[in-house]
Amino acid sequence: MDLHLTDKVAVVTGSSRGLGLASARALAAEGCRVCLSARGGERLRAAAAEVEAMGRPGSVLAVEADVTTQAGVTAVIDGAAAHFGGLDILVNNVGKAGGTDILATTDREWQDALDQTLFPAVRASRLAVAHMRRRGGGVILMIASIWGRESGGRMTYNAVKAAEIALAKAMAQQLAPDNIRVNSVCPGSIMFPGGSWHKRQQDDPAFIAEMICRDLPFGRFGRDDEVGDVVAFLASDRASWVSGAAIAVDGCQSRSNI
Repeated sequence: MDLHLTDKVAVVTGSSRGLGLASARALAAEGCRVCLSARGGERLRAAAAEVEAMGRPGSVLAVEADVTTQAGVTAVIDGAAAHFGGLDILVNNVGKAGGTDILATTDREWQDALDQTLFPAVRASRLAVAHMRRRGGGVILMIASIWGRESGGRMTYNAVKAAEIALAKAMAQQLAPDNIRVNSVCPGSIMFPGGSWHKRQQDDPAFIAEMICRDLPFGRFGRDDEVGDVVAFLASDRASWVSGAAIAVDGCQSRSNI
């Protein structure tokens, strides 16, 4: 299936590894010009080279920036639009949340969860809309989580991922007249090198084996490319009537009926 993404301009935040990198790879393979961003320069450069190998020479821009700050978001979004001449697709993939339970989690940890997950998505989307309006439309995607659709995971993570899904729904309704679609991608437990599940598997393989039997109906973790492929489809005109949705990519791990 031709996704009609050739020469579309995409920004993927937090794209030096994991789901961000997988999303960037999938978009590049479909012909997009892609801007990657991350804080770590060395890993970002390696990721950019990997993504460019999926597409064409000169089709990748790497911007080293901290998108938890307004200056960092501006450098990425406006920098990509200036470099490529516009912006069609934004994938919001930055996120981190600490803390434990309601009694032990501090105000600082709650604020950090918001600052490192929700506010980057708000700021990047706000800047992207102006560029997309000039193009006559666009697509904004949140890499959320099944734990934003139902209870599970760390409490702060649960809360900020739910907020991202709610943000995407509100934006979808607001931006439909501008031909801008907004959706959330909600992965389940995904294994990739350097990710949290990979680290846990190395630390406690018996626990991971038991968790797979208990919680993962297909008997395995998801792969990052399985998420990336959904991102590419949703970014394309093939998904032209999909907006305001929270789409689980979890091998039926989650329990929600919606």
